[in-house]
Amino acid sequence: MRLRFKSTLFGILMAAMPLSAYCQEVLWANKVLGYSSEYRPSQIGHAYRSKQILGAPSKLPDFGDSPCAWTPADADSRNEEWIKVGFDKAIPLKQIAIAENFNPGAVVRVYAYDAAGREYLVSETPAAQQPVKGRMLHIFPKQDIQANAVKIVLQPGKVSGFNQIDAIGISSNAVPVEAKINFVASQLKAQRENLGKAINSKGQEVAPIIAPDGKTLYFTRNDFEGNTGTPSHQDVWYSTLNDQGQWTDAVNIGPPINNANDNATTSISADGKTLYLINEYQPNGSMYFGFSRSFKTKSGWGFPRTVKITNLIKTAKFLEITVSPFENVLIMAVEGLDSEGGKDLYVSFLQKDETWSEPRRLGDVINTADSESTPFLALDNKTLYFSSSGHAGYGQGDLFLTRRLDDTWLNWSTPENLGPAVNSPLWDAFINIPATGDYAYFSASDKFLGQEDIFRIRMTPEIKPDPVAVVSGSILEAETNKPVKSDIAADIKSTNTSFATASFDPETGEYRLILPLKEIYRITASGNGYFPVTEDMDLSAETSFRTIRKNIYLQPIKAGQQIRLSNTMFSQSSAEVIPSSFAELDKIAETMKSYPTMEILLEGHTDNQGEVQKNVKLSADRVEQVKKYLLSKGIDGKRIQTKAWGPARPIASNLTEQTRQKNRRVEFTILKI
Repeated sequence: MRLRFKSTLFGILMAAMPLSAYCQEVLWANKVLGYSSEYRPSQIGHAYRSKQILGAPSKLPDFGDSPCAWTPADADSRNEEWIKVGFDKAIPLKQIAIAENFNPGAVVRVYAYDAAGREYLVSETPAAQQPVKGRMLHIFPKQDIQANAVKIVLQPGKVSGFNQIDAIGISSNAVPVEAKINFVASQLKAQRENLGKAINSKGQEVAPIIAPDGKTLYFTRNDFEGNTGTPSHQDVWYSTLNDQGQWTDAVNIGPPINNANDNATTSISADGKTLYLINEYQPNGSMYFGFSRSFKTKSGWGFPRTVKITNLIKTAKFLEITVSPFENVLIMAVEGLDSEGGKDLYVSFLQKDETWSEPRRLGDVINTADSESTPFLALDNKTLYFSSSGHAGYGQGDLFLTRRLDDTWLNWSTPENLGPAVNSPLWDAFINIPATGDYAYFSASDKFLGQEDIFRIRMTPEIKPDPVAVVSGSILEAETNKPVKSDIAADIKSTNTSFATASFDPETGEYRLILPLKEIYRITASGNGYFPVTEDMDLSAETSFRTIRKNIYLQPIKAGQQIRLSNTMFSQSSAEVIPSSFAELDKIAETMKSYPTMEILLEGHTDNQGEVQKNVKLSADRVEQVKKYLLSKGIDGKRIQTKAWGPARPIASNLTEQTRQKNRRVEFTILKI
């Protein structure tokens, strides 16, 4: 299976919002009341069928053949063809707008109907071949009609080729209705930039995958002499950004990712250590339709391992996938048995057995009877970019964005066209954006150096994903600074829900977490033989992209080791453990279960505010509450001793509230292993 390129990837999502210059109310047909025939070239999907006439125009203001338009069954039938549509309500009829997107001129009669069903002939003209490829036909009735339905009659034999109707609208205003593209709020002002000869060649370069740190660009190259096997087979190449901000000459990534068959990247993990690839790799070098991933090792990229997606349609010819930054959600472009037409976008979820759930369509807000493809889910985990030809745009394919509205992953905002700075009358697709959100990288058909090339453009805030923080560093043993192989997890503190995971392997480099802003996270690192360490990271007040370098230090589990728990385990002047601290206490319980002879000493401390005796009592109550929680998790009370110090042993100044927080703490010491 190959990535789908320009010749076949003609479907680019374009959302239209047709309005007049004066923004008068326009009602677009919302139900089909009857029709003479419809073109059905395939049993899968609903391309060209009568339902495609509903809603706002999907093709206009561009013209041409579109599966998102109603098309009568025969191209040049001698019989008349007709369709009748209804509207949400009856309005004083001043205008009927008929979107003739392909081979216009076949409409000979137009009827309007009122709420009582009375019929009015509002237009009658002879059919005639037109000098234009498409148009918005405007009818201005002279009768006084409160209309809620319209019927149009065509004579296909008078205008050669299929006669397609994109939409029918009515208005109580005589200002001519025109179709307009639903642009993003603020247009890109920068010009798109070809990445030049270091990356682009006389061959075909597509599907840029930018590492989250923005320093490595992977892409797929076709029709190139340097490819493995034959030039006509695809290979994965990459380029790195040097200290001068320039892309170095691209290098073939080599085996095991590249072999004599078609090879292509489709996504990358948030830490940059996993590449997701099209096709399943077999040990004998053969390939099957599917999906794989390769892990970065000390010696390079490992042999791609198959990723199983339940009931993935094996008869599909093309597949593109984007993996969520937390690697628990896939969004894919594939033609399924329930696709509206061509490729649709689907979602799949990671299961406990490491397989992926059966794909579910993202719905009709995104998917159309044309092809939706090349999805990219940004690192904010909610902004989705993709290409399609099923919504109004500039031509062969445009790039759009939509934002996830809830956690079902099935509700999305109306797609918005990224505008003429990115999109052209040619094919534009495969957008990809690093964590900084400063540039977008994409493929386009402009003939700069050869076939399709890779471009980039500087982003505006309205088009960027929501900002994130990139947290990276090493995990070290506190006593020796020796790197420790470990796992890292980020939880949302307010809800106690797991959010992201990463790993640190001294042989392959630092850990990396991508965290959307506006939250307080709890970062936990754990490794064999070490007590898990939890630290808060407050991003609630951050508003723009940040990089945060954070080394985490682990204490080895041994007798005499003292470990300090979270400073925010209790509310002010309260001994009650707050729910957000349960996860940290659970880790103590789990460690004690792993070491069944371990005994610990819990010690409570306060700041110096208030009476000393009351603070001593408060610290005693707090350690007792911690002990009580551990007992509830099955830990024998004989294994836990307690001590209350009150304000006697500060570790920071008591002069400010910020430093006093550090003194309000619980510590435990391992007395025995």
